[in-house]
Amino acid sequence: MMEDVRDTAGASAPEPEAGSLPGEDAMQSPEAEAFASGTAAGESLPPVDTTDYKDRWLRTEAELQNFRRRAVRDREESVRLTEDRLLLEYVSVLDDLERALAAMSSEQAAEPWAQGVALTAQRLREVLSRNGVTVIDAVGKAFDPQFHEALLEIDAPEGVLPGQVAQVAVSGYRRGERALRAARVVVARAKTDI
Repeated sequence: MMEDVRDTAGASAPEPEAGSLPGEDAMQSPEAEAFASGTAAGESLPPVDTTDYKDRWLRTEAELQNFRRRAVRDREESVRLTEDRLLLEYVSVLDDLERALAAMSSEQAAEPWAQGVALTAQRLREVLSRNGVTVIDAVGKAFDPQFHEALLEIDAPEGVLPGQVAQVAVSGYRRGERALRAARVVVARAKTDI
């Protein structure tokens, strides 16, 4: 009865070869290969220059590393600038407290509130010190525009050479090798004989 069905249906499909899948022979045609490779039948792909790809990859990798370094450096700079601004605020509060302490009379200095102001000023100095902020020692040192801001020049007093700092009007502070706030100073000059 099976044979009758075959005869009525016409020619049967060829049996697949051993080890191949149905429809696989259609994929092996030149048209199918050209379609899979993206080229027209009979065309060959141009040779691939791998050195160009490797060069591009190396350049991209170097750019990525540079970007990462730059991002880290920019972040550190931003943190440092933010810290510096906050520390400058502490310095200005300390200036106010030191002016208050300097304006007190000897009787007021014994008062409990005056001792509280002195302790607050001392705590601010400790906070600044823990953050690497130190007072710029300027008197008797050579004028350095990186750490000093000259307010005026006076004739050199005894013991001070021309070009050295004679007086400090406003204390300066440094953090590491940079000035957080330059000291405002009076600079000695050579005496003029008029």
